[in-house]
Amino acid sequence: MLAIFVIMFVFWVLMSACIRPGHCDYIRIAIGMFCAAIVTLISHDLLLAGSENMNLVKTWRLLLYIPWELWQIVLANFDVAYRVLHPKMPIDPRIIEFDTSLRSDFALTTLANSITLTPGTITIDVEPERGRFLVHAIAQKPADALLVDKTMQNKVAHVYMEE
Repeated sequence: MLAIFVIMFVFWVLMSACIRPGHCDYIRIAIGMFCAAIVTLISHDLLLAGSENMNLVKTWRLLLYIPWELWQIVLANFDVAYRVLHPKMPIDPRIIEFDTSLRSDFALTTLANSITLTPGTITIDVEPERGRFLVHAIAQKPADALLVDKTMQNKVAHVYMEE
């Protein structure tokens, strides 16, 4: 809980006026500590639901997943730009449906957000009980990345140890 409190307080400091010289006083620091404490008390069981060692492993794996996801976003941006700027506009929108073995809320949310953050695909619906996703894809290639390749699903499963 102490680590969560420190992270929340540091985040508050970075987002508040306290990063500018002369804009931080004891009252603002006290308010920030109070808010960080409240958020920590409310959310600590959400963030620390398993054993501490497993959470550290999951956190580390998530930190390694983020650069990969950012690279996928860059690649997808180029793909969408190509499709939009191409004279024939090779856009073939489709709605795809697929099942995944992911079941935890964090894993399903991470996969849904990763799909939506990647240009050319948008998560429409998730059925958590069945692990079923409904996704809009701009063309066959982004759809195949989710249906055939399944790299993103496998990486999210690895992060949350649901392999």
